[in-house]
Amino acid sequence: MTAPTEATSPHVMNTYGRVPIALERGEGCRVWDVNGKEYLDGLAGIAVNTLGHNHPRLVAALREQIGKLIHTSNYYHVPGQEQLAAKLTALSGMSKVFFCNSGLEANEAALKIARKYGVDRGIAKPEIVVYEKAFHGRSIATMSATGNPKIHSGFGPLVEGFIRVPLNDIAAIRAATEGNPNVVAVFFETIQGEGGIHRMQAKYLQELRQLCDERDWLMMVDEVQCGMGRTGKWFAHQWAGIVPDVMPLAKGLGSGVPIGAVVAGPKAAEVLQPGNHGTTFGGNPLAMRAGVETIRIMEEDGLLDNAARVGAHLKAALQRELGSLPGVTEVRGQGLMLGVELDRPCGALIARAAEAGLLLSVTADRVIRLVPPLILTTAEADEIVARLKPLVQALLAE
Repeated sequence: MTAPTEATSPHVMNTYGRVPIALERGEGCRVWDVNGKEYLDGLAGIAVNTLGHNHPRLVAALREQIGKLIHTSNYYHVPGQEQLAAKLTALSGMSKVFFCNSGLEANEAALKIARKYGVDRGIAKPEIVVYEKAFHGRSIATMSATGNPKIHSGFGPLVEGFIRVPLNDIAAIRAATEGNPNVVAVFFETIQGEGGIHRMQAKYLQELRQLCDERDWLMMVDEVQCGMGRTGKWFAHQWAGIVPDVMPLAKGLGSGVPIGAVVAGPKAAEVLQPGNHGTTFGGNPLAMRAGVETIRIMEEDGLLDNAARVGAHLKAALQRELGSLPGVTEVRGQGLMLGVELDRPCGALIARAAEAGLLLSVTADRVIRLVPPLILTTAEADEIVARLKPLVQALLAE
């Protein structure tokens, strides 16, 4: 088999602007295409492959699980759900978990929790505060919560009930909600991923937690991309010392096996009751085993510390080698969730980097996004920078 040369397939919907390579196998932080070419993976399936590729302990656990049960139904108890839920509540300081299949589904469930929380309190038309540049998914509701007009285009009318505010401005959210009795929740990413690697400041998060407490709102923190150890703590909001009421998770939780979760604190944990929400595949035995083993390996191998240490090394190297180049606006992010913003669109770098043996993405048109596996070494971090620098220099010289 050879790598595809056409941009589209005659049998697959044309929904992705794909790079013309087909990946076949992986090992650690490297993958190979069907022609045998090697790539250093700076994308990790968009912050999904926490343990890299073909991790021997994860593979062995998944093989064992496939030999037992893959799927049953939520008509019955699934022991792995209790095991993974117990771990997630312990790590988060929260109470209960609902399992689903993806970040979109987790965010959709969070929005349903917020609405029902309001309706249960006598609010007929609950409203939720969301943020500029946010991304929460591509269903009609999560797309409506998303702050990207390009994603909205062609899919109107959007779902009502969202109030949009700028990041890190407590006065703005107070002004936008003043005197509005219908507000029930605030929904945000601790670090915006698709929006361009923008962080919520710790002071702002603390002020927001206080505001939610004052007004009896749910604080709902989308940790789909920035959670699961990516910043050096289990969840990025923990750097601010706060605990949310609702926390959607996905991506890195299953190291590549589709999984989503909504973790809820006491204020939100009992909002959904039988008949209010559900899923066919969510919480299946295979996905639960993937989540349990991912966390086990992360703990055994010290991957939170590795993400913090290697992430700091990578960020410093990017700042040193790229930060002073004319045309580089900023290097930002935390741990192994980093962005390099240029002063111009740089989508062409995705294909050029692949040609140079490096997988990455460009988000918000001008931001090079690096979210590699949490097993990345400092040597591999240096290799990412070495491969990326000449590509950025060439683009900026055009």
